[in-house]
Amino acid sequence: MTASPKYPAHRPRNLPALPYAALAGILAAGTVLAAAELAGAFFTARARPLIALGSTFIDFTPLWLKNFAVETFGTNDKAALFAGMALTIAVLAGCAGILARRRWELGVAAVLIMGAVIVACVVTRAGASPVDAIPTVLGTAVGIGVLRGLIRRTPAAESGESSGGRSPARLRNHPTRRGFFTAAGLTVIAGTAAAAGGRAIGAARNTTASFRAALKLPAAAQTAPALPAGLQSPVPGVTPWLTPNADFYRIDTALSVPEIDAETWELRIHGMVEQEVRISFAELLDADLVERHLTLTCVSNPLGGDLAGTAKWLGLPVRELLARARPAADADMVLSTSVDGFSASTPLEVLQDDRDALLAVGMNGEPLPPVHGYPVRMVVPGLYGFVSASKWIVDMEVTRFDAQTAYWTDRGWAEKAPVKTMARVEVPASFARVPAGPVDVGGTAWSQQRGITGVEVSIDNGDWQPAVLAAEASVNTWRQWSFRTEDLSSGNHTVRARATDPQDGVQTGARADTVPDGASGWQSVQFMVE
Repeated sequence: MTASPKYPAHRPRNLPALPYAALAGILAAGTVLAAAELAGAFFTARARPLIALGSTFIDFTPLWLKNFAVETFGTNDKAALFAGMALTIAVLAGCAGILARRRWELGVAAVLIMGAVIVACVVTRAGASPVDAIPTVLGTAVGIGVLRGLIRRTPAAESGESSGGRSPARLRNHPTRRGFFTAAGLTVIAGTAAAAGGRAIGAARNTTASFRAALKLPAAAQTAPALPAGLQSPVPGVTPWLTPNADFYRIDTALSVPEIDAETWELRIHGMVEQEVRISFAELLDADLVERHLTLTCVSNPLGGDLAGTAKWLGLPVRELLARARPAADADMVLSTSVDGFSASTPLEVLQDDRDALLAVGMNGEPLPPVHGYPVRMVVPGLYGFVSASKWIVDMEVTRFDAQTAYWTDRGWAEKAPVKTMARVEVPASFARVPAGPVDVGGTAWSQQRGITGVEVSIDNGDWQPAVLAAEASVNTWRQWSFRTEDLSSGNHTVRARATDPQDGVQTGARADTVPDGASGWQSVQFMVE
């Protein structure tokens, strides 16, 4: 039986070349970043294009989207950012590949524009120089070469395509899927090797980790006051009173932890002062350091959130350095700046009073972990971190609120942000199942600089009943509490908690979002009695 001319027996399935071209563009973009990562290993950390691109992405991200990322992903917000950024790059790179397939000059122009954008991101980062653009320029050149090679290998159709009268020699030279995917696979292998090699070389050239590992902190001139017994809530499952370094929350704008040479680190205090002050890391370690247990809280912490922690900090009171600088009488703010360009505006008065705002070098008995600000950071009890807790600090400018603004205040957050009184229910957890009978409830409350004088609990919207407070270390640390219910019947139940401080009284029940100065309201937790 012969096939009808209208319906040939072996009709080819002609797939467009655009998917191949898009993949070629994506692989070329990956090569740009991988090659730049390898070249960047021989430059400073500021030359890494992916980090510079991500940091710029953060700077231009709308405030609502940043808030959504922190509230939704918490301490995984940076991983979510990288995922979103990778998707954006993939889409743009795919379009560049399609342009290159249709008209090579347009594809090259698209890649060059992407490279120029990355260069602009690199050279505009804090402390960067034009030399830091070299890795991105080299990576862009390599990426164009890879794109050219892959585009030349993109097949016009599936391998079942009719010869259409082509000669056998021309068919042998015609691009095939096998040839394209072979070239693509080799590109992936080479790019992965380049990126991994760049990371390995960069790590080998970085002496920060080895210096920190060998660093021995000096003994404190003033040790932390002895902790009273009974700080920990007796309810199993309540957060440890002292937060281990590995569990301490991290919220900051740094996509890559800055690598700072402590031997060359220096803090500059200047601006509206009579005497500019500079202090090195060695001089800071040689000063009369003090130990203090202090609780820090992030302004992005939602009701019941875990963006709070308590640690034993070792550092020099900021007021001592400010006393050397002698601020002007009309100054009212200190703008602290991190090595990565982040800035925080802190009221001058809170850095000069007796609350022990510190330039910290130690955390829980060891040098600051890199993610928590090594070698030096600010710790200020009573204020949310975005206006006080600058990590990797290198500069403090004494100024005025009407003359300078900081990173987050430029983005709609409050200038002054004292920590709000808050009670957190930790046990039972939301939607937990507990056996019938009395239920143990426990949690933590904080009101830095004011202290906690009471916590009350309400079961199923009933009357407020006093909880049992654990011991208090100081007004600058959180305080834990416990409560045992009466026998509860099977089914769903709700527990709420509220705290009291001696200055402002009972914690407000009015709900407020984290923007612009921290969440408020009473946390409500549902659980089931079986």
